Amino acid sequence: MAKMKVGLLGFGVVGQGLWRLLEMNGQELAEHAGIQVEVQRILVNHVNKNRILPADSPLYTTQWEDVVYHEEIQTIVELMGGINPAYQCIKEALKSGKNVVTANKALLAQHGMELTKLAEEHHVQLRYEASVAGGIPVLQAIRESLSANVIDSIMGIVNGTTNYILTRMTQEGSTFQDALRAAQEQGYAEADPTADVEGFDAAHKLTLLASLGFKTEVSFNKVYREGIDKISPMDIEYATELGYVIKLLAIARSLNGKIEMRVHPTMIPSGHPLAAVNDAFNAVYVTGNAVGELMFYGKGAGALPTASAVMGDVINVASHQQLSNPPAYPLHYGYSGKEVQNMDETATAFYIRLLVKDIPGVLGKIATAFGRCGVSLSSVIQKGETDPVSLVFVTHITRELALRQAVKDILLMDELVEVASVIRVEELK
Repeated sequence: MAKMKVGLLGFGVVGQGLWRLLEMNGQELAEHAGIQVEVQRILVNHVNKNRILPADSPLYTTQWEDVVYHEEIQTIVELMGGINPAYQCIKEALKSGKNVVTANKALLAQHGMELTKLAEEHHVQLRYEASVAGGIPVLQAIRESLSANVIDSIMGIVNGTTNYILTRMTQEGSTFQDALRAAQEQGYAEADPTADVEGFDAAHKLTLLASLGFKTEVSFNKVYREGIDKISPMDIEYATELGYVIKLLAIARSLNGKIEMRVHPTMIPSGHPLAAVNDAFNAVYVTGNAVGELMFYGKGAGALPTASAVMGDVINVASHQQLSNPPAYPLHYGYSGKEVQNMDETATAFYIRLLVKDIPGVLGKIATAFGRCGVSLSSVIQKGETDPVSLVFVTHITRELALRQAVKDILLMDELVEVASVIRVEELK
């Protein structure tokens, strides 16, 4: 039976979930997979904290060196999150000839190429299935099961916090702030929700998905990003009336030798499979030139789902341990880089909600401004009996630059009170 001695860097929600998973399924793992996983040391910030193990457990240490340089430990499982000190710990572990399993999407999005090369140089493995969509095995599927395909597009709901918030706003008519408070009370959102609601978390994950899917190095800094904090109940109502649902989508497409990469609130048809993904669930929708359309759906976070993906990586590390030159499980860095398309060149339909003074001729004047910039209108809705009134426009597919110029011109009009919302519309097939 293969033995895998591991050290845990971090013992929070996921770390303790991993311990519980070993208690639940460790015996079955040993019997059926032929692998015995044994935790040797656990890094914690403070020993005296209420955890699944008692405070006097001999496994605890507050010094990362005790884990990373431990002679018997073969694999480091990094569950601290953030960039530092996780970056230093992983680098030192790889240099010391230890395999690394991590769920740290932010770190990989920014330093994945360097760490992959380091793993290859030292003939160890770097695995990261849990870094995107928690327990959903989407990275391995893209990397291995779909390797015979040319991936055309990857899009998905990859942040459970924002999906929970938008679900509450859609189903209950909540404001963004009320839905955010509910997410925090349920444990879905942090006290500081910036990384989630402003799209940083989703952009990190999209970087990893695109790197694997398009076999190229992708810079996180090239991902266009907008958050959901400006979405209002009125926008939700109009979306429903128009036959759409608003989701925070991470979208990557291969177009004419370039890659389109963006994270933003998106109106999608209510009949599309992604529209039915609610609460804190995640889903990734992949299109390949051979397999067609696939959707991976499940819990994108949580102790046991994420621990499941982490443990899957540990098992894979153990199964390759006897190879003289085990695969480093690279992020496909090293392939010739593909250019990320400038957002100005991106073409989508748009929903625009304006507040305008209720005076004759304003609708025609605004429609003329759109036409002058080459923006074709698909539908117009005018509502309201009080001043100002709402004017809602949905455009045909148009370039981002043209839409921005039209909005810029409209902002100069005396009749305008406010550009309340601009949301992209994806007619997903």
